[in-house]
Amino acid sequence: MSSLSRELVFLILQFLDEEKFKETVHKLEQESGFFFNMKYFEDEVHNGNWDEVEKYLSGFTKVDDNRYSMKIFFEIRKQKYLEALDKHDRPKAVEILVKDLKVFSTFNEELFKEITQLLTLENFRENEQLSKYGDTKSARAIMLVELKKLIEANPLFRDKLQFPTLRNSRLRTLINQSLNWQHQLCKNPRPNPDIKTLFVDHSCRLPNDARAPSPVNNTLLGSLPKAGGFPPLGAHGPFQPTPSPTPLAGWMSSPSSVPHPAVSGGAIALGAPSMQAALKHPRTPPSNSAVDYPSGDSDHVSKRTRPMGISDEVGLGVNMLPMTFPGQAHGHTQTFKAPDDLPKTVARTLSQGSSPMSMDFHPIKQTLLLVGTNVGDIGLWEVGSRERLVQKTFKVWDLSKCSMPLQAALVKEPVVSVNRVIWSPDGSLFGVAYSRHIVQLYSYHGGEDMRQHLEIDAHVGGVNDIAFSTPNKQLCVTTCGDDKTIKVWDAATGVKRHTFEGHEAPVYSICPHYKENIQFIFSTALDGKIKAWLYDNMGSRVDYEAPGRWCTTMAYSADGTRLFSCGTSKDGESFIVEWNESEGAVKRTYQGFHKRSLGVVQFDTTKNRYLAAGDDFSIKFWDMDNTQLLTAIDADGGLQASPRIRFNKEGSLLAVSANDNMIKVMANSDGLRLLHTVENLSSESSKPTINNIAVAERPASVVSIPGMNGDSRNMVDVKPVITEESNDKSKVWKLTEVGEPSQCRSLRLPENMRVTKISRLIFTNSGNAILALASNAIHLLWKWQRNDRNATGKATASLPPQQWQPASGILMTNDVAETNPEEAVPCFALSKNDSYVMSASGGKISLFNMMTFKTMATFMPPPPAATFLAFHPQDNNIIAIGMDDSTIQIYNVRVDEVKSKLKGHSKRITGLAFSNVLNVLVSSGADAQLCVWNTDGWEKQKSKVLQIPQGRSTSALSDTRVQFHHDQVHFLVVHETQLAIYETTKLECMKQWPVRESSAPITHATFSCDSQLIYTSFMDATICVFSSANLRLRCRVNPSAYLPASLSNSNVHPLVIAAHPQESNMFAVGLSDGGVHIFEPLESEGKWGVAPPPENGSASAVTASPSVGASASDQPQR
Repeated sequence: MSSLSRELVFLILQFLDEEKFKETVHKLEQESGFFFNMKYFEDEVHNGNWDEVEKYLSGFTKVDDNRYSMKIFFEIRKQKYLEALDKHDRPKAVEILVKDLKVFSTFNEELFKEITQLLTLENFRENEQLSKYGDTKSARAIMLVELKKLIEANPLFRDKLQFPTLRNSRLRTLINQSLNWQHQLCKNPRPNPDIKTLFVDHSCRLPNDARAPSPVNNTLLGSLPKAGGFPPLGAHGPFQPTPSPTPLAGWMSSPSSVPHPAVSGGAIALGAPSMQAALKHPRTPPSNSAVDYPSGDSDHVSKRTRPMGISDEVGLGVNMLPMTFPGQAHGHTQTFKAPDDLPKTVARTLSQGSSPMSMDFHPIKQTLLLVGTNVGDIGLWEVGSRERLVQKTFKVWDLSKCSMPLQAALVKEPVVSVNRVIWSPDGSLFGVAYSRHIVQLYSYHGGEDMRQHLEIDAHVGGVNDIAFSTPNKQLCVTTCGDDKTIKVWDAATGVKRHTFEGHEAPVYSICPHYKENIQFIFSTALDGKIKAWLYDNMGSRVDYEAPGRWCTTMAYSADGTRLFSCGTSKDGESFIVEWNESEGAVKRTYQGFHKRSLGVVQFDTTKNRYLAAGDDFSIKFWDMDNTQLLTAIDADGGLQASPRIRFNKEGSLLAVSANDNMIKVMANSDGLRLLHTVENLSSESSKPTINNIAVAERPASVVSIPGMNGDSRNMVDVKPVITEESNDKSKVWKLTEVGEPSQCRSLRLPENMRVTKISRLIFTNSGNAILALASNAIHLLWKWQRNDRNATGKATASLPPQQWQPASGILMTNDVAETNPEEAVPCFALSKNDSYVMSASGGKISLFNMMTFKTMATFMPPPPAATFLAFHPQDNNIIAIGMDDSTIQIYNVRVDEVKSKLKGHSKRITGLAFSNVLNVLVSSGADAQLCVWNTDGWEKQKSKVLQIPQGRSTSALSDTRVQFHHDQVHFLVVHETQLAIYETTKLECMKQWPVRESSAPITHATFSCDSQLIYTSFMDATICVFSSANLRLRCRVNPSAYLPASLSNSNVHPLVIAAHPQESNMFAVGLSDGGVHIFEPLESEGKWGVAPPPENGSASAVTASPSVGASASDQPQR
C-alpha cells in the first residue's frame, strides 16, 4: 500500500472516531494493521475479553512471528488458564490447556508439563512461582504492565503505537478543499453553490438546467484545466505520469540536451546550510514539488542503514512461570532445497563490540573481513583464525584542517557512525565513509599493519557511500553525501577531480562501472531518482525512478553484464529488480519479501548466478534467472530484522550482521575448506606455550580487598581503540616505567569535602563525569565542562572537573541503618543512561536521581545486607543483588518483587557480571567460588573454586570480582592473589597471573573499555597495566608518579580502579585517603607502554590462548 493510501486510512480512522463509530474504528485498526490502539487493548485486557484481545492482536502479529509475539500470546493464555483454575472451572481450564497452551509445548515441554500439573492442585498458589498471585484484577494489571513492555519492544509494532498528529476533522477539510477547487473550475460558478452530493464531481447548473461536464475524469492524472482555471492536481501532486526513460544504451554516447553543469572543484562555502538542518525544515524544490522529503523526525532513517534488529530493544521480564523461547522464532519455508554452492552453514560467530553497519571482504585474501560500526569503529578480522587483527575507534586525524561545519558538528554530537567500508580493487587501500562529513583512507600492508593514508572533508553532512574506480586508468575514490553531490577524488593525493550536481535530495548510493571502455557512475538519491554520470562536465545522462522511491543501492553481477538494484520504500516495501540497460526499464522484479520490511534491505550478488538480501530476520536467496524466492536461511537465529550482508569475491563466504553486535560468517563447502586451511596455518605459526604465567615480587602485605565497581554497562556498546603495537622485531622490548609526575598526565580531583576513603568508583557511561561512593555512605560526583579547552566535555587529566551538587545542596547519602558505614560493604550500579544510581552501604538499597540527587526509593532493609548490585543488560528494571548471606536475589523494581533467589555460594557475594551474548550471570564470592547462572530460568549451570597459587594464603574474607571481556564470552577474575581469564561456557581458566607470596596483594583491577588492557592496583600503591591477550605486564606506574613525597610512607594506596567507557588509555583510582586520581599517558606517547613480544608465537587473542602452566621466566617482575 502506498504512503498516501496509508495516510487515507488514518484520516478515515479519525473520521470514524469523531463520528463515534467505535466498533468500526477498532475493526479498521485491526484489519489495516496501521495503528495499535493501546488504550482499547488495555480496556479489553482489564475486562477479560480474551477472545477480542487475541482477535485484535491478530491484525498486527501472529503467535509465531517472533519471540516477543510468542510471549505476548503466552502471557494472555496463561492468565486465562489461571483465571479458570481460580474459578474451579476445570473443564474450561482443560479446554484452554489443550486448545491455547498446547502450541507452546514444542518450545518448552517442561514448562507445559508444569502448567498441566496445576490441574492437580486444589489451589494453584501452592506452586512456589505462583504463590504471590493475588486476585483477578491485580493479576490482570500486573500482566498488562508486562504486555505493554513486550508490545513496545516488538519490532512488528514499531511506528504503530503513535497516531499521527492531525488537525480536527482533517478528512472533511480535504473534501471541502476539493469541492472549492471543483467549484473554481465551473464554467458558470454561482456565488452560493448548493452542494448536495459527494458521489459525483460538483458543477453549478447552467441556466437551462443542463449539467456541465465533470472537470476531472481521471482521478489519478487529473485533466487539463480551462483557461484561467486552477492547474490540475496531477501537476503538483504525487500522481504524475512516468516520463519515458532514456535508454541506457544511448546515454553513454548522447549527452543530455539540458545538462546539469558540474560545479568547479572549489571549497565548500562556510555559509552553506547543512543537510541536517534542511531536513529539519524541508523546503519543496520548485522544479519538482512532488518530492516527499523525510521530516526531521525521520532523518536518521535517511542514512545508509539503521540498526533495526532487536539487539537494542529493552529486555523482557515475564511475570510468572517465565517461558524460554528460541531467540529466532521466524520460520521460513524453503521454496526449494538450497543449492550446495550457497554459503548456508554458520562457520564463525564474531563479537564486534558495536553494531556492524558495513562489511567487505579483502579482494585477494578472502578470509579478511573489514567491518565498520555504528559508533565509528573499524575492525579487521581474520575469519579463519577468529582473530581480530585490528580495532580502531573513530578519530579525526587533523582537526585543524577540517571545515568549520564539521568541527561544529563534532562538538554538538561527537558520536559518528560508519556508513560504508570498502577495499580497493587490489586490496592495498580501504576507504571508510562516516556519517559526519569525512572520508578516511588507510593503506594496508598485511597482518595488523594498516596506516593512515588520506583524510578528506568530503561533504557537508553525512558521507553516505564510497567506492573505488579507475577513470583514465587512475585510481580514484568516489563519494556521495547529504549535500546532494557526487565527488571524485584522486586516491593517491586526495585532490578533487570532479563534482557532479543535479540530484534534488541527499545522494544515498553510488555504483561506478565501465562498459566498452566507457567509465561511468550510477547514483541514487532519497527521492528515488537514479542518475548516471560520465567523468566530464556534461551532467547527468539519465533520470530514472527507482522502485520504492527511497533508499536504493545498485550492483552489477560479477562479470559486469547484468545490473540490479535493491530498494526499500518509506512504508517498508522492498524491491529487487534487474534492469534492461538497452531500454532503461525494469526487466524483472524478484518476489519473496516480507510484506513490510523492518529496515532498509541490503543486498549483494555472487557467482554471476545468485542474489541475496537481508530481510525478515533471515538471508533470502534468488537465482538471477528466476523471480521466485530460491530459499531463506535464518543462520541458526539471532539475526537482525534487516541484516547487513556481504559475500567474499568467490561467493564461498557470506558475512551477516546479527543481534548483540555479532557477525555470523556463513560458508559453503569451499568456504569451510578455506577457513580450515587458514586456521591450520595460524595454529602452526603460533604453537601454544605453557609458560604464560608471570610472577611478581613485592614486599609482603595483607589487605582486605574491596569489591569491584557496580559497573553494569553493556560492554559491547563501548568504543574500542586499537592498541597499535610496533611490528619491528629487531627492537629490544623494555618495560615502560612511570616514576615521575612528568612521565604521565595525572590529576587529583578537587575536593569540597573530606572523606576517609573511596570505596567504589565509576565513570558515567557518557564519559564526562566520575561518580564515587565514599566509606561514609556519601556519593561524590565530578563533571567536566565543555569549553574552549575541552570541546567535547569528556573526562580528561589535562583539565580539572567541578565537584558537582544540585542547587538544593543535598547529598546522595545511603541509608546506613544501625551499622557502622565504615565497616559495611558498599556497592552501587549506574543505569545505562546515567539517570539513576542504585546504591547501598550496609542499610537499605537506595535509588537516586543523578540530576537532583533526590532519593527516588529505598527497599530491601537488612538483614541480609546488599553487597553487590548489577543491572540486567537488557532491562533496567531487573537487578541482580548479591547479599551478605551468600544468596543472589533477582529483583524486579517495577513490580517490587523478588523473581528468583539463587543459592550456590557459602559466603557473601563480591562480584556479579552479565553476558548478554551467552545469556548468563557470573557470580563470585568471598568463598573464592565462581558460579554461572542461566538468565532464562536462573538455574546454576556450572561452578568452580578459584585456583589459589601454591604457597599463598588468603585473608578470611578476601574478595573475588568478575568482569566480562569485550567478547562477552571470557571474563576477568580479580583476587588479591591473582588475575585470571576464564572462558564462560566451560568455566575453564585460560590464563593466570599470580602474585608472589612476598609481594603486595592486588586491591582492584578492571578491563580497559576495549578489553585490550587490564588496569591493576596494588596495596603498595603501584599501578600496573597488563595486556589482556597474554596477561603480560607492559607498563608500571610507581607511587612517586602521582603521590606527593609526604604520603610516600603513609600507606595511602588505591582501593578501586575504573576505566573510561570510550578512551581505552584513561583510567582513574580511588584512594584510601579519600582522593581520586585520573590518569592518561603523555600525548606524545598516546598509550601505556608497548606490549611485550609474544612467547613462541602470537598470543593476540583470548580465544587462542594456551592453558595455565608454569611461570614465565622472561617477563619482568612487577
